[in-house]
Amino acid sequence: MPDNKTPIVLVAALLLVAATTACAQAQPDDDLARRALSAAEIGLPAPTPALRNDHPLQGWIDYARLRRDIDTLPATQAQAFVQRQAGQPVELAFREAWLASLAKRGDWSGFRAAWSPRIASTALRCHELEARAQTGAVDAKWTSEVQALWRGAEKSLPDACDAPIAALERSGGLAPALRWERIDKAIAAGQPGVVRAAARGFAGDERALAEAYAAYLDKAGDRALAWQPTARSRLVASHGLARLAKTDPGAAEALLPRVARALAFGDAERNRVLYEIALWTVASYDPGATRRLAAVPEAAYDARLHEWRVREAMARSDWRAALAGIARMGDAQRQDSRWSYFAARLRELTGDRAGAQPLYAAAARTPEFHGFLAADRGKLPYALCPLEHASTPAAKAAVAANPSLRRAMALYRIERAAWAEREWRAALAGFNDDQRRLAVEIAQDNGWFDRGVFGLVNAGGERKPDELRLYALRFPLHHDALIRAESARNNLDAAWVAAEIRAESVFNPKARSGANARGLMQVLPETAASVAARLGMPWSGAESLYDPATNIRIGTVYLREMKDKYALPYVAIAAYNAGPTPTARWQSQRPGMDADFWIETITYKETRDYVARVLAFSVIYDWRLDGKAVAVSDRMHGRSGGARKPFACPAA
Repeated sequence: MPDNKTPIVLVAALLLVAATTACAQAQPDDDLARRALSAAEIGLPAPTPALRNDHPLQGWIDYARLRRDIDTLPATQAQAFVQRQAGQPVELAFREAWLASLAKRGDWSGFRAAWSPRIASTALRCHELEARAQTGAVDAKWTSEVQALWRGAEKSLPDACDAPIAALERSGGLAPALRWERIDKAIAAGQPGVVRAAARGFAGDERALAEAYAAYLDKAGDRALAWQPTARSRLVASHGLARLAKTDPGAAEALLPRVARALAFGDAERNRVLYEIALWTVASYDPGATRRLAAVPEAAYDARLHEWRVREAMARSDWRAALAGIARMGDAQRQDSRWSYFAARLRELTGDRAGAQPLYAAAARTPEFHGFLAADRGKLPYALCPLEHASTPAAKAAVAANPSLRRAMALYRIERAAWAEREWRAALAGFNDDQRRLAVEIAQDNGWFDRGVFGLVNAGGERKPDELRLYALRFPLHHDALIRAESARNNLDAAWVAAEIRAESVFNPKARSGANARGLMQVLPETAASVAARLGMPWSGAESLYDPATNIRIGTVYLREMKDKYALPYVAIAAYNAGPTPTARWQSQRPGMDADFWIETITYKETRDYVARVLAFSVIYDWRLDGKAVAVSDRMHGRSGGARKPFACPAA
């Protein structure tokens, strides 16, 4: 829990952010633009008063109207729109829809006339190959392109690719060697369906062999003992056994010696199987994990298996084995703050306190979960070197005037996120680093908070590590009164609630996960209905979770229930992410284990990283709110009475 000053500071800091954002979010014609788009999509006349002609979204409104009738649209109208919007994201979006319609109609001449090499869709590129075939443009270049498409696809291709591949086969361009080339790639990728599809071009024994390979990938057994010991049979058998190891490592281990002997496995094939046997045994901490890890030659270890070897030793409280496992890691992995911290911790546990201190000091230089833990152990301040993004009003205004950015902001404000993303990418493509950072600031002024995550650090395929220090942009604050009120109502640390929202949705009230979790705190509708019933709160269905007030109220109650049930916040955080069943399993497997080791030995990577991330984010939000933080070592145990940790930027 925070001390008594924290709610006051929270209100002050969050009110300032909320006031700034609220002033910038709503624009006078946003509602009119929203209604104009909706009308265009259903074929109604434009609402009155009419949206001004120079409104930034006029192109998207025209797109919506044309898109509705795309399958009957005259070519002249399509061409006029493309010319009018040339080079804009809306032009490419329309061109993709227009090309898909032309392909559906079989208008291959029209398709070729509308084609642009900027199209990235594999399905549309396959249609372009078909269009050339249908219009008599099959030449050596066409053949080469279809062959490249074929051989480069280790996984299934879209149905649109069937026609050009069939044409290639009819022209004699799909020789057996090329067919086997794709089969080999599919085998290595564990794609038995692709192997079967490619094998349909064979006949007789060759087809039977390829289908036998596909069957072995589906379910490995002793059938491989009758195969000829060829490079391909070894490839299939080793990948089949490796796939089997993911679900039944014991069965794969039992089969491996006989299959390896019959097919004359080399080191690569044997190690491929041994690796998966060890990985899928240790990932569940099943019996035999230590032995199976030891069976993998050191040369076959990668960073992932190195980590699991250490975790397995930790789960058994074998501190010396865990320390030895860290020592076997490569330099870069061993020097990461996570493993520097655990190397120090394990040295302490094995009696080497002096050797632990420099490792704690090294890890504490990183402002992440394990760095904060190291600072606690080493009695050091939390390392934080904030980078302020200085800008002038003129520079910000110039970036805000960028046409693509204006359209992106307008689209986001009216909840057209996918279109907004297109315009955002177009804007950023023309910005330098300073302008890109200003664009993130402008996006957050408009309520698009996740641009602080998706617009910084990794930009255009290039990593910008200094941007990790842009904490004000990367850790936004919003919905201040709701966070304060509901945290206080449920006796929760407000920084923890803010951290949960940052980890779950980056303050996007419309966020929705693949599992159907919704809103700021990513609450499942069935969980929300249950919580609402316990509260005696009116429940109007899943859509209400997009309302920040409803979401934060239900989310904080559920978080409080997790805390009450599990007593320890770090376990409650794990349960919030993974649910009660796996959390109960982890508790029963390692009862009484210290928090840092328990978190590190969580079997789900997503949850393991999530717990560490939320705890670290809580520290950052404490810094933003108060300039000092509850120590992570206290926070994860629910203690709030200790001295708060200061922040300092370590010397270079």
